[in-house]
Formats: sequence, structure tokens, C-alpha cells
Amino acid sequence: MTEAPKFTTLGCRLNAYETEAMKALSAEAGLSGAVVVNTCAVTAEAVRKARQEIRRLRRENPDARLIVTGCAAQTEPETFAAMTEVDAVIGNTEKMQPETWKGLAADFIGEVERVQVDDIMSVKETAGHLIDGFGTRSRAYVQVQNGCDHRCTFCIIPYGRGNSRSVAAGVVVDQIKRLVQSGYREVVLTGVDLTSWGADLPGEPSLGDLVMRILKLVPDLPRLRISSIDSIEVDPQLMEAIATERRLMPHLHLSLQHGDDLILKRMKRRHLRDDAIAFVEEAQRLRPEMTFGADIIAGFPTETEAHFENSLRLVDECRLTWLHVFPYSPRKGTPAARMPQVDGRAIKNRAARLRAKGMDRVAAHLAAQVGRTHNILMENPHMGRTEQFAEVRFDVAQQEGEILTAEVRSIENAQLVA
Repeated sequence: MTEAPKFTTLGCRLNAYETEAMKALSAEAGLSGAVVVNTCAVTAEAVRKARQEIRRLRRENPDARLIVTGCAAQTEPETFAAMTEVDAVIGNTEKMQPETWKGLAADFIGEVERVQVDDIMSVKETAGHLIDGFGTRSRAYVQVQNGCDHRCTFCIIPYGRGNSRSVAAGVVVDQIKRLVQSGYREVVLTGVDLTSWGADLPGEPSLGDLVMRILKLVPDLPRLRISSIDSIEVDPQLMEAIATERRLMPHLHLSLQHGDDLILKRMKRRHLRDDAIAFVEEAQRLRPEMTFGADIIAGFPTETEAHFENSLRLVDECRLTWLHVFPYSPRKGTPAARMPQVDGRAIKNRAARLRAKGMDRVAAHLAAQVGRTHNILMENPHMGRTEQFAEVRFDVAQQEGEILTAEVRSIENAQLVA
């Protein structure tokens, strides 16, 4: 009996989604006796953790063939090719191609190149790897976009993912119909730069067009979410959907990155702090129950204490609830890596203060829910999520996948109890 490959995923939801696709591709190819590591390159720490994980997996699997892929493999193939633990390095385009896995299954030590990483900037189409059912049994994630056309000075991701490519709306709708028929109650649209969806398609449709089309053509889908968005790129149709479509969940995660205008300009972002505040105010005017998360970087090069204080204030001014805090680390090959760096101790301290602010905001949000009634999608018999994505615990087992209407009674361990 052959042993199926073991997969380890580091990084984002998109990586996790692609790991599921690679599992299917490797199974179809008949690959066995392998360990596959899908890496992340978003920070230098992510690359360090990838190397650490590779060494650990080699110790635990001394006889396995070890394959490294993902964004770090794409941006730093030489780093992983130099590791004696690694048998093959596969780029982000190659990992989605059936022929890659067929070659690996045949004999990747003797017949196949050890390093297969091409120029991802030359890729013009989104890989057709649509999978049905990644996520919990109640929630599925659907990749509708990949890559990014922007060049923020701190970000290595475009060099790992390539330029922006969109999945055609008809393909997305057909997949979501299949997911609903399979019993999924909620779908999350994902991508690297989600609000750029459609710019490369005929007629240049917008993300709002896609959202409205999904909700119209899949009437049996109870809940639709969109993942991280760039608020400055939000189109009028998406604002209309926020205002009128109750099946679009009132929770948006914003790619804000900072709260100081000078730092935002040095990051080469396309918005200023007032743009972010104005977007949040308008979204909440259209949908009062709307909640927000955000990505914020602490310790970007040249950041002073005054600059950082503007980020802290932005958390309150944008009424943010769920924070993803990133301590800045220089990425070789990015403009920010050549700027004057902030002391590492200051970066760590500022990140901790941002996280503490985030915990305070979460506590305030949860406290405001006690006594309120919510529609809760059950992810497992004892835990579900509100429309705003807060976790709710039930002492009495419920049916997984069911959407319950229940009153929140209390808070325990940063979790709502209903």
C-alpha cells in the first residue's frame, strides 16, 4: 500500500486553499512517500519558520522525498535548493500544474529538474484549480483572484504571486452553486488583492458586480463573505451590496497597514488615513451593524513614536475590532528594506501595544453583544459564528451547518455564550 503525501501549510488562507488543490493533483498523479511544505514569504520571520519546519519534517521523515513550494520557494528558490533536507523546489505556478505532479510521481530525483521555478510575472491566467469544499463543513473558501499589480514598498508578495489575475464570474458562480448543493451555508471569496478582481476580464467588471451576480444567481446561498479588501478600491456596486444585500455578511477586513499619512506614502499605499475613516463611516451608515478588522504594520522604517500613535488612534477612529498586527521585518529586494530601520526592541514594543489595543477592542465588541440576538452559523456542535464573525459557544450540542437564531447570554474566555 502506497503512502499518500503529507502536506504542511504555512501562511494565508489562499495557501491553505491551494494545498487542498495540490492534494488532489498529487493523488491523481499517484505521488507517494513524499512530504510537501507550502511556504509563506510575507515576512522574513515566515521564511525562517519555513526553514525550521523543513528541518523538523526531515528529522521526522528521514526516508521521505521532501518537496518545498509556495511563495518563499518562488521568491527565494536558491535558499531552499541549498538545504540538504530538500529534494525538490517547485514554484507557485508549477505547483498548480498536473504535469508537475506527474513528473514528481514518476521520478523527481532522476528525471525531473530539482528546481522548477519560472518567472511568475509572465503568468497571464489564473490557474484553473477550483476545489469544492475547503474550510469547515459549513463554510467554504473560493479563490476568485490571484496576484497583485501594486508595488507597496514593504511587500514581497507580488514577486511570489505574480500580477493580478481573475477567475471569470461564470466559473465562480458555477462553483458556488455546487457548494450550496453540497450543503455549504456560507462562502468566503478570497484572493491576494480581492478588490482588483475583474480588471483583467472583458468589460472590466468590479468586485461589487461579482458579489451582486453571485447573490442573484445563487438564491439558495444563505451567507456570502468577502475577505481582505483595499478600501480605496471599493466600487459603487459593492457599496450598494453592503446597503441592500442582507446575505452579504456585515464584516470586512481592511488592508490599512498604517495610520500615519507620511508612512502610508512611504509604503506606497494608495489611501490616506482620512480615506480609511471616511470609508468606515460610510459603510456603517449603510449597514450600522458592520464590523471591521484590519492589517496594521508596527515599526515600518522611519516610523517615529508620533507616527505610531497615529496607528493606535486609527484603531479607535475606524472602530476596528479584529486586528492582524505585523511587526515589520525587512524583505530583501523591497524598497523598504533599504530605508532607515527602526530598532527591533521598539518594533516589538509597538506591536505588543497594538495587539493590546486590539484585545481591548474585541472585549468591547463582545460586551456589546450580550443580550442581543444573532444569527449564528454552527461550525461544530458547540461553536458557531455571528454574522460579524464572533465566536459563540453553546453548552448544548447543535447541528453542524445549521443557522440558529439565539440570544447571547454572557462572555467566557473571550467567547460569546448563547
